Amino acid sequence: MTAEQTVRDDPGSVRTTTLLRNGAIYTSAEPFATAMVVENGTVAWVGSEGEADAHTDSVTETIDLRGALVTPAFVDAHVHATSTGLALTGLDLSGCASRVEALDRIGAYAASLPQDAVVLGTGWDETTWDRAASDGRRPPTRPELDRAVGGRRTYLSRVDVHSAIVSSTLLDAAPEARSAAGYAEDGPVSRDAHHAVRSAALASVTPAQRATAQRATLRRAAELGIGAVHECGGPQISSEDDFTGLLALAADPAVPTPYVFGYWGELTDPVKAVELGGVGAGGDLFIDGAIGSHTACMREAYADAAESGLGAASTAGYAGAAYLTTEQIGGFLIACIEAQVQPGFHVIGDYGLDLLVAGLDLAHDVLGEKRLRAARVRAEHAELPDHEHIKKFVHHGVIISAQPGFDAAWGGVDGMYAQRLGPGRSLGMNPFAAMVAAGVVLAFGSDSPVIPLGPWEAVRAAAFHHVPASRVSARAAFAAHTRGGWRALNTKAPGVPGDETGALMPGAPATYAVWDVSEGYAAAQAPDVSSTAVSADERAGVPGLPDLTPGVAPPRCLRTAVRGRPVHDLLPGRWA
Repeated sequence: MTAEQTVRDDPGSVRTTTLLRNGAIYTSAEPFATAMVVENGTVAWVGSEGEADAHTDSVTETIDLRGALVTPAFVDAHVHATSTGLALTGLDLSGCASRVEALDRIGAYAASLPQDAVVLGTGWDETTWDRAASDGRRPPTRPELDRAVGGRRTYLSRVDVHSAIVSSTLLDAAPEARSAAGYAEDGPVSRDAHHAVRSAALASVTPAQRATAQRATLRRAAELGIGAVHECGGPQISSEDDFTGLLALAADPAVPTPYVFGYWGELTDPVKAVELGGVGAGGDLFIDGAIGSHTACMREAYADAAESGLGAASTAGYAGAAYLTTEQIGGFLIACIEAQVQPGFHVIGDYGLDLLVAGLDLAHDVLGEKRLRAARVRAEHAELPDHEHIKKFVHHGVIISAQPGFDAAWGGVDGMYAQRLGPGRSLGMNPFAAMVAAGVVLAFGSDSPVIPLGPWEAVRAAAFHHVPASRVSARAAFAAHTRGGWRALNTKAPGVPGDETGALMPGAPATYAVWDVSEGYAAAQAPDVSSTAVSADERAGVPGLPDLTPGVAPPRCLRTAVRGRPVHDLLPGRWA
């Protein structure tokens, strides 16, 4: 559901008062709370089991939690709903161990489609393929792909969605790609060439297919305890119809969904984002690209560019791409703030962050510190900041929308970051602890389909970062994935509910998730003694988080509710 739909009264809703009891309530409002009353979408009371008896006669429904944990619902601060849904319902190449396996999977899927269909897929990651295999880690060539798909138009994005392998027939449908930056005759396409073929491929998705994909994403989000998502759209990501269609679908009261807040990333009049129904201008307004595709803009060259096989990026000394100048960044910030629209940018590499900081300083000189900080500028990803960048984030009030799953997938001595940047530079990726210590507001998300939706996995990834010095406590990570998502929104934007804070306390909206923790329930997990002591202090009376030790399955979500209205519900044992 969109913010506007949930803030106003829903004439189709049934007003009820529900008592949830015999569980554990993750709240700071009442020590050792085991019960909660929800009345007409609001938390009316939290307290102990003994006190719950006084409410049994005044409620319309009582639910025995049977030891379940109730927490604020998660917020995923960066998603791409249609692409996620297409991955959930179509060709997913993640998990392929080699080029041969990927081509076999592609061929089998293409054979199941009509000859005039467009083959859409995502998730291949050559850095995880078996280096010892005869085909090594080289992505499929265009002739190999053409043979596998039988001549069908085909678009298969790399896992980071910043480059793709495409068929000759799709290139014929987007001839401008052949003369665009990032084009390679016999390898993945990136940059402007990628944007051109991606637009051509996604144009084949019908409104009905798009709606099916979007519903699949919102359903999956609700199943995982996610009560709100920030959709990041733009002309290089999807289309205006895709963006407005998602917002319209989420506004339909007949099918309750998580909140959807839209960010439109286009270097144009920022008012356009609001006219399209968005809450901010930016999200995926690209300053640079992605490290995996060699398009994140770096101060120094990629360590493996010459041997990568990634098309136009396969040149020694290549250091990525900058899509915006300092002047464009500063000008857009000024235009957004003058129009009272929240701005934001996609930025990953250290030189890309240099450009962002220079643009922030330019806007600061024109508008002053107070107006710039009040704008809540967002930086999506911001993966390789140094100490000076972090100081500037704090000074200018920048909110970092970060994805801990990136480190889980690509960190470590043998991971993609180390391959692309070398082991020294890769240690600086995603320094969550340094940002938290400095006072930067973090809002966690997935960037799905790049990383699958999975909020507990993200909390675990932040607590067990590959670099010990970059780890944060599980409680801090949980806060970034709940409260952080609400803090990242501009509460003055049309349709943003100012009363949602990601906390369960009397008077707050009842946007919550219920978790079956019977298979593993412990104090909040963190890999070092100091973090664990802070996270699991029993004197605070706040229940511990589920066991997040690597290898332990995350808890199952039994219910997700948005302002008291279930959007996913498996709770047993209710009685009136």
